[in-house]
Amino acid sequence: MPEKKIAVLGAGANGASIGADLTRAGLDVTLIEQWPAHVEAMRETGVVINLAGETLVQPVNTMHLCEVATLREQFDIVLMLVKAYDSRWAAELIKPHLKADGLLVGVQNGMTVDTIADVVGPERTLGCVIEITSMMFEPGVVERHSAHDRSWFALGSIHPSTAGRVEEVAQLLRLVGAVDIVDDIRAAKWMKLVSNATTLVTTGILGLPMIEAAAIPEMRALMLRSGQEALDATVGLGNPVLPIFGLTPDAVAEPTTVVETLLDTLLSGFVMPNSKTTVLQDWMKGRHSEVDDLNGLVVETHRGLGGRAPVNEAVVQLAHRIERGELEPGIENLAVLLELAGEPAR
Repeated sequence: MPEKKIAVLGAGANGASIGADLTRAGLDVTLIEQWPAHVEAMRETGVVINLAGETLVQPVNTMHLCEVATLREQFDIVLMLVKAYDSRWAAELIKPHLKADGLLVGVQNGMTVDTIADVVGPERTLGCVIEITSMMFEPGVVERHSAHDRSWFALGSIHPSTAGRVEEVAQLLRLVGAVDIVDDIRAAKWMKLVSNATTLVTTGILGLPMIEAAAIPEMRALMLRSGQEALDATVGLGNPVLPIFGLTPDAVAEPTTVVETLLDTLLSGFVMPNSKTTVLQDWMKGRHSEVDDLNGLVVETHRGLGGRAPVNEAVVQLAHRIERGELEPGIENLAVLLELAGEPAR
């Protein structure tokens, strides 16, 4: 059997880490990235991955986004790690270069699986939940805070034709971290959105690492309220409450403690004291964040269900002000955030 050709579309901090792990295992992997300086750094020195107590340097095959049009061969599997809001155009970009029986896997935050399926067809789509904590500020250099034994994925099919093919991708991602195969990938992705709504934008608004922000009692309480609104949204849609991060079903059996369990699991096992969320990293780089695909989706879902999500509304409002340049991320935003979110229901 010929060796599978694999692409990692979006080789930022997580994508470069995954691509390096797969390349180190001897697989045929191409990293495709839109940051020109990062591509050139990887070409010159490989991917430098700084782990706790260890630095790995892995030569990789990489290409600029604009070079995709020069590809002559098609890929068997594409792992897509672009931002959620870039999913549609990125799927369209790679579609001509995905084999007729190939798989495009959205290894992303947000509810992107149906967007991908709309472009390449559900028979070529798999959904994925990712939990790796990493940062990148220098081209070619990844600060990976989740070691391989603390990195986790969930994979699932959305179409009968791919139900038996999830293991093909699971074999790849087991080179990076633990993998769970789930029956309801949309519900699993919603559970990750619950965690993201709790942590990513909320702590980013304060300009603090996740652990530091969550240690502030008022902030932790607000984070839990934000996550609870997200949990209420997925339950309101009829989705089951599923364990993620390698938890057992018993760990999420009590509805009133699910959000706190997810938060404490994340803080104790997947992040380091200096871990800044992907949202804060985006803002530090002057980039647009995924707030509309995370907290914004919670707001939209509650609205569609005839209700409101006041904490997530406040988070979205402040995030938009930061992205318009009206505010800077900082601890002084906590008072504003608390005021906008209002008092919790008694």
